[in-house]
Formats: sequence, structure tokens, C-alpha cells
Amino acid sequence: MTPDLSGTVACVTGASGGVGRGIALRFAEAGAAVAVHHRRPGAADAVVAAIEAAGGRARAFTAELTDDPACHALLDAVADWGGRLDALVNNAGVQPVEPLDGLTAQRWRAMLDATLTSAFSCTQAAARLLPEGGTITHIASIEARHPAPGHVHYSAAKAALVTHARGAALEYGPRGIRVNTVSPGLIAREGLEEAWPEGVGRWHRAAPLGRLGTPADVGNACVFLASPLASWITGHDLVVDGGVTARPTW
Repeated sequence: MTPDLSGTVACVTGASGGVGRGIALRFAEAGAAVAVHHRRPGAADAVVAAIEAAGGRARAFTAELTDDPACHALLDAVADWGGRLDALVNNAGVQPVEPLDGLTAQRWRAMLDATLTSAFSCTQAAARLLPEGGTITHIASIEARHPAPGHVHYSAAKAALVTHARGAALEYGPRGIRVNTVSPGLIAREGLEEAWPEGVGRWHRAAPLGRLGTPADVGNACVFLASPLASWITGHDLVVDGGVTARPTW
């Protein structure tokens, strides 16, 4: 059931753990060579080792994505390593909980730089290298349309990612480059149910499919959008949330 991405090269930012790890592993399972970006040296070694142990090809790349020249250097290095670049997944970002009343302009800018500006810079850098049929996917969130308390800056950044992808789809479409977003719901991670039992319980009751998402669920969506199966899909926000946003809000 996995699309065949053999012979392609994908770069996943923020891929050392969690959702990013799941995306990188699914690209490798589909046959792509995977550039595993991380901010701290050594953080992605386990992901690379897992891909190589399964017979895939991967390499870790370190870059500070809040620095525009570093983003361009990263994508150039990935293309040099792989001999090409076919897909970029802008997954890197942060998710602090900070009430609006106490949120400083400095923290607001830090969120935008880490989540939105990094995707802008990496998208520009990748577009110079992608062939016709190349793809860019931003990882947004259902909070782009359904913000949560303490997440005003996060939700705003994710909403901007959705619109950025649509605008980029318009501009890069004539070159055969497709740009989309994937908006996950609540994704399982180690310790989440113990740390937030009330929230996880509410999610289980609200989601028609009755479970949390997994990093592989997000990875599946990204692989689909990067594959020929999605060759006529661009400027689209693919919601991966077990149906929770289909529930009436009144």
C-alpha cells in the first residue's frame, strides 16, 4: 500500500524524534533516501541507524533553521549528498504553552521564527533545487483553525503555514512543484496520557475513530502527497485528525 519513492531524495526537518521521526521512517520505507535534519548534533543518529538497519539510505544534517543562510546551506548539502532533491517536509517547530497575557513580543517572534520563517527559508532554498514533480509539504495543525488556550502564537504560526503553502502553490505550480500542508490532530507520544489524562480522555470521546494519531499516520499523509498518487493535488491542507474536527462545536 506504500507508494514507491525509490530513487528519490527527501529532506525532513526536525526529524530527530516524534512526528519528524515518523515522517522520516515512512519516507525510507517508501524507498526514498532521507536527509534527517536536526538542530543538535547527534540527535538524529538513532533515526539514521533505524533506516539503515532496515536497508534504507539516510544521513543526519545539522542546521539552525532560524538562520536563512543556514537553510540554504542545508538544502544545498542535501542535494549534494543525494545527487538530487525531490521532496521537502517542513516539520521543524516548537509548541510551548504560554498564555497570551504573559506572552512577550520576544517569545512571539521566537515562535514565528522557529515555525514559520524557517519553513519560508527552507521552501525558497528547496524550490531552487526541486525538479518538475518535486514537492514541499508543511506540517501545520488543526489548531490553525481551532486554537487552544495558551497556543495563540502557535495557532497563528500554523495558520500562516497553511496560507503560505497555498500562495507558494500558486507561484511554483507553473514549474511543476506542488506545495501542500498536513494538519495533524493530537499525536501520541511517550508519557502523554500520564501527563494529560483529562485531555487525552476528551480526545478519545470526541474523535470518531476513537484513538490518538501516531507519527506514522502523519508520515503516511506526507508520503502520499510526495508521491505520483497526488500529482494533481497542490495548495491543499490535508487534515489528519481521526475526524475530530468534523464534530459540531456548538
